[in-house]
Amino acid sequence: MKGYFITIEGSDGSGKSTQLKKIISYLEEKQVDLVVTREPGGTDVAEAIRELILDPAYPQMTAKTEMLLYAAARAQHVEEKVLPALQAGKVVLSDRYVDSSLIYQGIGRGLGVGQIAAINEYATGGLQPDMTIVLQIGYEEGLKRKNRQYDGCLDRMERQ
Repeated sequence: MKGYFITIEGSDGSGKSTQLKKIISYLEEKQVDLVVTREPGGTDVAEAIRELILDPAYPQMTAKTEMLLYAAARAQHVEEKVLPALQAGKVVLSDRYVDSSLIYQGIGRGLGVGQIAAINEYATGGLQPDMTIVLQIGYEEGLKRKNRQYDGCLDRMERQ
């Protein structure tokens, strides 16, 4: 039995955490066999890469390095956590996936959507979500929410 892969995307401060909690609650109420995860992260190796990516101590990190670290974390995450859960017939709910890299690195960092798509195709083995939920919010409001949430202590990505 194949599982079902759901991703949730949106800019910082768009309400992903709030909506994730509601989705998790709903699916648990329905007794769905659920695995909740996030990107970058979700496994020990991917979480270590996440710490490196987000660490404000590395403002000099280049766009290419950042992009490759995201892809490396994603490759580990997919192989170690997502695929086994899907193969076991579980529903996987992930806070972010490839769409975030397409936007943040492909467009935001100017590395090109095609290049980011190709690298992530390799990193994920072509795994696509069955459903993606996209939340939208204005830039200024999202930043205000993020500043309130973390009392102005932003990570490397949020600072940029």
